Amino acid sequence: MRVPAFIELDRVSKSYPQAKDERRVLSDLSLQLAQGELVAVRGRSGSGKTTLLNLLAGIDLPDCGTVTLQGKVINHLSERDRTIFRRDHIGFVFQFFNLIPTLSVLENVLLPIEIAGRDGRESLSHAHDLLERVGLGDRTREFPDRLSGGEQQRVAVARALIHTPGLVLADEPTGNLDRATGEDVMRLLTGLTRGLGGTLILVTHSRWIAGMADRRLTLREGQIAPDIDLLEASGGLASV
Repeated sequence: MRVPAFIELDRVSKSYPQAKDERRVLSDLSLQLAQGELVAVRGRSGSGKTTLLNLLAGIDLPDCGTVTLQGKVINHLSERDRTIFRRDHIGFVFQFFNLIPTLSVLENVLLPIEIAGRDGRESLSHAHDLLERVGLGDRTREFPDRLSGGEQQRVAVARALIHTPGLVLADEPTGNLDRATGEDVMRLLTGLTRGLGGTLILVTHSRWIAGMADRRLTLREGQIAPDIDLLEASGGLASV
C-alpha cells in the first residue's frame, strides 16, 4: 500500500507578469517529500526558490497543478482557509529576522500563539523552554535592538517553532550572518525541528548549509535539475 507523501507537488507551473509578457518561474514541476525530511533548495537567483516556498505556504497559487500538504490540496482552499492552515501548521524563518521592534524577545516568540487566539498560559512555559534551548533564556525581556544579528535569528527560530508546526520554511536563514554564527543558528534550527518531528525546507545559496540537509534540490529553468556540486565537479555549471 502506497504511503501518502507529506508534501506533494503534481505538475505545478507558476508564471508572473513581466512587462507585456509573462515569465514562467516553475514549469510542470512534480515533487514528493516525506515527513521529517530536511531539504535544501538551491539554484541561481530567479530560479524559483522563493516561489516554491510561497506555493507550499499557500501564499501564492499555481497556474496549474496541485500542492498537497498533510493530505490537504492547499490551492483548492479558500484564501481564509489557507491563512488558517498556514497559521496553524507552518513556521517561517526569514533572512531579515522580521522581529517586532516594540515587543520583547518573549513577546515576539509568543506572537503566533496570540494571533491564533490560543491559550498563552499553556504556551508560556514552551516559549521559555525554546528560548533556553536557543541560549536566550536570560534575555526574555530584552528588545530586538539590544540583540546581535545571530541572537535575533535565534529568537526568530524559537518564534517559528512555538506552535510546533509540521512544516518549517526557511528562506536564506543565515544570509545576514557570518559563517560561524550561521552554523550555530542552523544547528539550532535543524536540531529543534527534528526534535519536534517537523519537516524543514530551506532555501540557500550556501554549499555548507545545503550539506547539512538530508536531501538537496536544485532548481533550474523551472524544474528540479541534477545537483549543482556534481555538475561543477564534472566541469558543467562552473559559473553557478
